[in-house]
Amino acid sequence: MKLHSYAQGEWYAPSTQGTLIRHAITGAEVAEISSEGLDFQGMLEYARKIGSKKLQQYTFHQRALMLKELGKYLMERKELFYDLSKATGATRTDSWIDIEGGIGTMLVFASKGRREMPNSNVYIDGPQEQISRNGTFTGIHVYTPITGVALQINAFNFPIWGMLEKLAPTFLAGVPTIVKPASQTAYLTELMVRHIIESKILPEGSLQLICGSTGDLFNHLTYQDAVSFTGSAWTGQKLKQHHAIIANSVRFYMEADSLNSSILGSDVEVGSPAFELYIKEVVREMTVKAGQKCTAIRRAIVPADKLDAVATALKARLAKITVGNPDVEGVRMGALAGLDQRNDVRERIAELAKTNEVVFGSATEVEVLGADAETGAFLAPMLLACRDPYATSAHDVEAFGPVSTLIPYQSDEEAIEIAALGKGSLVASVVTASPTVATRLVLGVAPHHGRVLVLDEKAAKESTGHGSPLAHLIHGGPGRAGGSEEMGGIRGVKHYMQRTALQGSPDMLTAITGTWLKGAERHIDTVHPFQKTFNELEIGDAVITAKRTITLQDIEAFAELSGDKFYAHMDEAAAKRNPFFENRVAHGYFLVSLAAGLFVEPNEGPVLANYGLDHLRFATPVYAGDTLQVQFTCKQKINRETEEYGEVRWDTTIVNQNGDVVANYDVLTLVAKHHGRNEGAQ
Repeated sequence: MKLHSYAQGEWYAPSTQGTLIRHAITGAEVAEISSEGLDFQGMLEYARKIGSKKLQQYTFHQRALMLKELGKYLMERKELFYDLSKATGATRTDSWIDIEGGIGTMLVFASKGRREMPNSNVYIDGPQEQISRNGTFTGIHVYTPITGVALQINAFNFPIWGMLEKLAPTFLAGVPTIVKPASQTAYLTELMVRHIIESKILPEGSLQLICGSTGDLFNHLTYQDAVSFTGSAWTGQKLKQHHAIIANSVRFYMEADSLNSSILGSDVEVGSPAFELYIKEVVREMTVKAGQKCTAIRRAIVPADKLDAVATALKARLAKITVGNPDVEGVRMGALAGLDQRNDVRERIAELAKTNEVVFGSATEVEVLGADAETGAFLAPMLLACRDPYATSAHDVEAFGPVSTLIPYQSDEEAIEIAALGKGSLVASVVTASPTVATRLVLGVAPHHGRVLVLDEKAAKESTGHGSPLAHLIHGGPGRAGGSEEMGGIRGVKHYMQRTALQGSPDMLTAITGTWLKGAERHIDTVHPFQKTFNELEIGDAVITAKRTITLQDIEAFAELSGDKFYAHMDEAAAKRNPFFENRVAHGYFLVSLAAGLFVEPNEGPVLANYGLDHLRFATPVYAGDTLQVQFTCKQKINRETEEYGEVRWDTTIVNQNGDVVANYDVLTLVAKHHGRNEGAQ
């Protein structure tokens, strides 16, 4: 099949012959790829003028709901992707990581977008900053979507996951995407993009696809664009030095293949559960996706006196790995993505073999089940070992396949030093049963890695493994790994937004951000805010309560009711010895309860439930005789798109008779959108 690009709202097929792509298992022709004739500048302009404007008509929540709908749509069609994924050489398990792992990542972002972001296009970063004496001039940081394009350039090993893990945060941010998959497996990306476009879920201009080279596209990138690259460190560095990237300070996020390591703790005894975990993890990372993972274990760093035992155990387990056609029962490892990849891995193995001994496997011979070893891109798992950790090429040469090198260490300090010789990696793992060893190794290797897995018997059953990046956590690393990061939940969304410091009056910044800031005007009328529906409430609606004087009897009654008889509440002499108090002090949680008694409107109304408090701080002690009052203000409204109620955040400030703040916190409520008995409660 001739692969099509999707540009400016239309599918485009080049008129000239393209490069042939072959089946990784059979060697048969699968597809032809070329981007000849594409208007790359036009694609960028289309994304900026159409895609960006369309996307930013929606809020974070609305875009998150689109991602959720799209995830379900694609999951219903997953078998189509599994079927074509076989051509990449992947087993069903390999494909699961790529297909369902990719869709699952998108669904995580859909969930986080609705739970952790406001239902607007402005994301507030951090607390309000008080920068003037009287509070009439204030500041706050906000994130807003960039107005350009997110260009993603992906590697061949995960043609679906690689696209979706970048598409989800960029789409959630409100930024259109152009996808450029690696040619060798672009047919799988193209199939998924076809289904995404056919779903008609995403707004026009949200997504475009380049099958083939990027032509002169880089020449037209601006400071409002972003490039997210996954691939080799060499290619990434070359792209990063493009004149347009440098001249326009284009955001460039690079996630490069790295020499990841796994350290067997010095406390681990041969044959122990932790030892078996280590052996299993190394073999899994060597063989899943035929070792074609940017997070695979390339360096297995083990205590010197256990190197031979580890080698023996690894050889025994690797000997059970059956290589061949994934359609044949019993096959555990498929092929590399193509013959070019196999040739490249063989060259890297030859380099490694100059300074390391081959412990298991052969770069030229492999027993294959159900396929031809030469026409398919098959390679046997290979284990190498060195005796001198400082004289091995394993710290510099990566064979991007089922290859790992055993490296000995004499002390924990040396293990850390050896791990750092990789010059920056995506991930390291530490397998140990000792918290002391774990602490020393993890804190030692952390500066050199983007992620560290600590694996012991307790975590093993639910661990996702050394090589599995998760949408919730960052993926990336320093140095050779690219010096960037992606995913990490909402952190990944922020990469495609501009953080801006806003300064001005509280009233003006409240209007801009849609969130009430301290010092802004409060609206007080005859209708209590709890009697207003979500739709009727306005930011700044407030109640200034009646006052209440605290008595010693109040403090003792709360102590009796709650059971909290801490000495500072009950013993005058002991309380006075406390450097923070002058006398018996009122319970903090009594103050919170008292505040509710002051600001709550008790009659039935639109408020359905109180579901929590945020940022509670007690600022000034309260003693018997103090008089308190509450300032209760509608701070933020978050519309729940699929429900008949919304979330309302109330700024709650308790002050004493001197005007000192006693406590401050946010009260969180669910409020019906319309009047009526319990309407929207289900």
